[in-house]
Amino acid sequence: MARLYFIATLVLVCILAAPAIAAETLSEIRVNGAQRIEPATILTYLNVQTGQPLTDDVMNEGLKNLFATGLFADVKMKQQGGVLLVDVVENPIINEIAFEGNNKIEDKELMTEISLRPRQVYTKTKVQNDVSRIYQLYQRGGRFAVTVEPKIIQLDQNRVNLVFEITEGDVTAIKGIKFVGNTAFDDDQLRGELSTKEEHWYRFFATDDRYDEDRVKFDEELLRRFYLKNGYADFRVVSSNAELSEDKESFYLTFTVEEGPRYKIGKIDITSDLRGFDAEPLRDDVTFLPGEWYDADAVQASVDKMSARLGDVQYAFVDIDPKINRNSADNSVDVSFQIGESPRVYVERIDIHGNVRTIDKVIRREMLLVEGDPFSRSKLSRSEQRLRDLGFFENVTVKTQQGSAPDKTVIDVEVVEQSTGELSIGAGFSTQDGPLADLRIRERNLLGKGQDLTFATTLAGKRTEFDASFTEPYFLDRDLSAGVDAFHITRDLQDESSYDQRRTGGALRMGYPLSEKWRQSWKYRFEENKITNVDDDASRFIRDQEGSRSTSAVSQRLTYDDRDSSLFPTEGFYSWLDLEGAGLGGDAQYVSGDVGGSYFMPFFDKKVIFNILGETGAISGIGDENVQINERYMLGGNNLRGFEKGGIGPRDSTTNDALGGNLYYRGTAELTFPLGLPEEMGIAGHAFTDFGSLWDIDDKGPEVVDENSLRAAAGLGISWKSPMGPVRVDVAFPYIKEDFDEEENFRFSFGTRF
Repeated sequence: MARLYFIATLVLVCILAAPAIAAETLSEIRVNGAQRIEPATILTYLNVQTGQPLTDDVMNEGLKNLFATGLFADVKMKQQGGVLLVDVVENPIINEIAFEGNNKIEDKELMTEISLRPRQVYTKTKVQNDVSRIYQLYQRGGRFAVTVEPKIIQLDQNRVNLVFEITEGDVTAIKGIKFVGNTAFDDDQLRGELSTKEEHWYRFFATDDRYDEDRVKFDEELLRRFYLKNGYADFRVVSSNAELSEDKESFYLTFTVEEGPRYKIGKIDITSDLRGFDAEPLRDDVTFLPGEWYDADAVQASVDKMSARLGDVQYAFVDIDPKINRNSADNSVDVSFQIGESPRVYVERIDIHGNVRTIDKVIRREMLLVEGDPFSRSKLSRSEQRLRDLGFFENVTVKTQQGSAPDKTVIDVEVVEQSTGELSIGAGFSTQDGPLADLRIRERNLLGKGQDLTFATTLAGKRTEFDASFTEPYFLDRDLSAGVDAFHITRDLQDESSYDQRRTGGALRMGYPLSEKWRQSWKYRFEENKITNVDDDASRFIRDQEGSRSTSAVSQRLTYDDRDSSLFPTEGFYSWLDLEGAGLGGDAQYVSGDVGGSYFMPFFDKKVIFNILGETGAISGIGDENVQINERYMLGGNNLRGFEKGGIGPRDSTTNDALGGNLYYRGTAELTFPLGLPEEMGIAGHAFTDFGSLWDIDDKGPEVVDENSLRAAAGLGISWKSPMGPVRVDVAFPYIKEDFDEEENFRFSFGTRF
C-alpha cells in the first residue's frame, strides 16, 4: 500500500512539474547558416523575443513565419536549456533565366509569361508555377505535346542559373468532331456551324483546327443559336468532351445534344406600357409571320428594329421583352413583345474620353446630336460611323447612360487614337506604271484639328508625280471644306499613243453639304499641259497637237452617299455628277459631264459583298474648238480590265495609236468573297465582269477606226492586305471585243510602305 502511494505521488509531481520545464524562459537565440540574409533580419521574421516562455507553440509559429518568407529552403529549430538554436538553409538567388528548345515562341514572350526574374529568390513552388504558365501558353497555340523541364546550374555565392528546357512538339490538331443525339441535322451540317474545324491538308494557314477550350464553349453557343434559328426552342447541349489521344498528337471532340420538338409560330402580340403610344405600327418591324418555323434570330432582329424605331422617337431606354409561350399540343409558340414604360428622352450632355491629341471640337462636329436635342437612335449610330470614317481613331465606342433624370441621357463617346501622321517610302510594281517608288509625308489630323496636309512624290517607269495639298474640313468653323492643291506630273504614253505628257498646275477646292447624304463641291484648276517626244511615226492626230496648252477650268461634283462606311463599304449607294467647263482664260475650251453610281449589297453577314458600278460621260468643244487628246477619255486598264490602258476606243489603224474618245460608258459587277482563310490575313477572292465602250473624236479621218459597240471581259482576282502593302492580281478575258482592241489578260499591282 505504501509503495502504491509513493508511485502515485511521484507521478503527480511529474505532471505538476512538466509545464514549468516546457515553459522555460528564453535567454538567447542563435542563428546558424545565414549567408546573404542578416541574422537580425531572420530574428525579425522569427518574431520570437528573449525573456518570453519558450513553448512548442512559440517555436512552431516561428518556424511557419520563416518558411512563409520564401527565403529558405530548410529551417530547423531546437532548444538547449534557455537557448533557441535556429539552423537555416537559404534559397539561392537567380542569376540568369534562359530558355532552350523554343522555336515557335520567342524568349521575350516567354519571359513576360513567367513570374520569376533575375535577382529574385529561387523557390521550387515559383518554378513549378512558371512551368504551368509555359504549358498554358503553348496549349493556347495548340501544342499539347509540349514538355518543359526546369534545370538549375549552381554558381558560387549561393546563386543559380535557371534554364527551362522545352520540347515544343507538333501542333495537336482536331482529328474528328462527332455528335450524339442529333436526328434533325447530320454531323456534316452541324460541323459547318462550328468555329472549330477538323484538320485537313489545305488548312495550313488556319488555326481553328486546334483545340481551344474557350472556342469549344463558343461552339456550344453556336449550336444553340443554330437550333433556335431552326425552330428547336427546347434544344440544349448536354455535354462537350475533348479526348486527347495517347500520343498527344490529336484531339477528338464529341458533342452530346438534346434537340427536342420543332416549333412553329402561333400568335404574335405587341403590348405597350408607353403612355399615348400606339404600338400597332411596330408590327411592320416584325420579321416573321404566323405559321413559319420559330426563329430566335428573327425574334431578336424584330426587337432590334422595334428598339431602333422607338429610339428615333426619343425612347432611349425602352425595354422590349419577347415572351415565348410554348403550346405542346400543336408544337407552336406564341410570341408576345412586351414594351415597358419609359419616358421620352433628351440629350443632357455628351462626354468625350480618350482623345489625347484630337481636340473635342473635331469630335463634336461629327455628332448629329447636341445637348438638348431629342434623342434619336439612328442619328447616334450614324454619328458613330462618321467618327470611324475620319480615320483618326483605332476604335470608337458610343454608349448611352442614364442622365440626372429619367427623361435625360448622357452620350458617352470613347475613342482610341491612332497615328495619323505618315512618313513612308514605297516601292512596288504595276502592269500600268511599271516599277515604282514613292515618298509620302502626310498628316491627316494636323495639330489635332482634323486638317489634312500632304506632300507626295512618285517615281515610276512610266510616271513621275509631285503633289502637295492642304484641306481644312471645317473652314470658318462651318461644315465647309476648303483646300488647295499643287501638282507636277509627267507620263510616258509611248506604248498607248506615241507621246509623253507633262502637266503642271494647281487647284482651289471648296465643298459643303446640301443635306445629310447630299454634298456638293467646287474646284478651280489651272494647269499647263505639254505634249512632247511625239514619235515620228505617230498618228497625225497626235503630231498636230504637239506643244503646250493651258487649261483654266471650273468644275463641280454633286454626290449622294448612304453607304455604311466611306472607308470600307459593305452596303449602300454612292452616286456622283461631275461637270467641268474650261475657257475662263487659257487655251482649252470645252465642257464635260460624268454621272455614275456604285451600289454595295452584303450577303452572309457581310462576308460576301456584291458591288455594281455604272458610269457614263461626254466632253465637247466650245464653238469651233476641238477636244484635244489630253482632254479626252481613255478606257482600259484599271477601269476596264481585260483590255490595256487605252485599249478600246478610236484608234489610228495605220499607227495603232489610241486617240481617246469624247463619249463613253462603263460598268462593273464584282463579287468579293472569303477564301476560307483566317479573316486577319486579309485575303479575299473576287469574281467580276467589266463592260463599256468609248467612241467619237473630232476631226475624224478615214484611217481612224471608231466603233461604239459594247466591249466586255470577265475574270477572277485575289487581293491581299499584306504587311508590305496591298497586293492584287486579276486575270480577265474579253468575251465581247473588236478586232483592233488591245487586250491585257493579266494585271498585277503591288505596293509597300517602309
